[in-house]
Amino acid sequence: MKAIVYTQYGSPQVLQLKEVAKPTPKDNEILLRIKATAVNSGEVRLRKADPFAVRFLFGLTKPKINTLGVVFSGEVESTGKNVTLFKIGEQVFGHTDMSFGTYAEYKCLPQNGSLALKPANISHKEAAVIPFGGTTALHFIKKANIKQGQKVLIVGASGAVGSAAIQLAKFFGAIVTGVCSTGNVALVKSLGADEVIDYTNEDFTKNGVTYDVIFDTVKTISISRSLKSLNKKGTLILSAGMGKEMLQGLWISKTTNIKVLSGLIKHNAEDIIFLKKLIEVGKLKPVIDRTYPLEQIAEAHAYVEKGHKKGNVAIEV
Repeated sequence: MKAIVYTQYGSPQVLQLKEVAKPTPKDNEILLRIKATAVNSGEVRLRKADPFAVRFLFGLTKPKINTLGVVFSGEVESTGKNVTLFKIGEQVFGHTDMSFGTYAEYKCLPQNGSLALKPANISHKEAAVIPFGGTTALHFIKKANIKQGQKVLIVGASGAVGSAAIQLAKFFGAIVTGVCSTGNVALVKSLGADEVIDYTNEDFTKNGVTYDVIFDTVKTISISRSLKSLNKKGTLILSAGMGKEMLQGLWISKTTNIKVLSGLIKHNAEDIIFLKKLIEVGKLKPVIDRTYPLEQIAEAHAYVEKGHKKGNVAIEV
C-alpha cells in the first residue's frame, strides 16, 4: 500500500510517499480502507520535533513512529474473527489516539477504539476533519461544565479546535464571542458566534468585558493578561498549552479561584458518536480550508505550518 513515511525530523520535505506492507487485522481489529485524513497542528509539531520535548516521547534522534496522521474516514475492508461492532463495507470515521498511521491507504484499528459509523449526510473528507478539533473542543467544554447562559470567549475561533468549540459551546447554550483576524470574521459569525472580536483592531484584554470561560485554542495570548478578562471564579482553557503553560495553570488553580484546564485528552467512541449525532441534526458542521491529495502532503504541511488556515486541511487518500 501507499503511505507517507518520515525517518527524520525536519521540514515538510521529510515526508515521503513510499510503498509499505499492507497491515492485517488482529482478532479484535478492523482493516480500514482510508478515504480521507487531515493535517493538524499537532502533526506539524511532531514532524519538526517542536518543542524539543517531543523527542523524549517519540524518539530522541529520529522518529519512532514513521507514519503520522490521527484522524480518518473510510470503509471497513475486512475484520478480525472476534469483531462484532462493525461489518465489511460499513463507512466509519474517528481518531487513532496515539497510534497514528492514517497518512496511508490502510490502517488496522481496534473495534472498541475511538470510531463510529460515518454520518451519511457528509463526505469522507468532511468526516475526517471532525475528530481532531471536535474531540479536543468537546473534552474541554465538558470539563469546564459550560452551561446555558454562560459567557464564553474563544481565542483562535477560526481554527480546527476553535471552529468546533464555537458550535459546541452554542449547543450547550453559551453566549459565545469569537476572537479571530479580519479575514475570518464572516466565517466565525456563520458558525454561530454571538459576537466577534477582530484582534487586529481590538484587544479583548483591554475592553473591560469579562467572561465565565476563556478558551485559548492557539496559545497566542499571555495567561496573566487574559486573567483580567475572567470572572472571579472563571475557567481558563489552554488546549494548546505545553509544559510551561501547564505549570503556570496549575499554580493559578492552586492559588486563586480561577480554574485552569490543560493537558492531553483521552479519546473514546462515546465522544465520536456524540459528534456524529450533532452532525446528523445540523448542529455541527465541518470547516475545510483546503484539500490536498495524499501525494501532496508536504505542501499541506507547509500550509498548516504558516498558522493561518481556516478550520481544517483535508487529505484525500
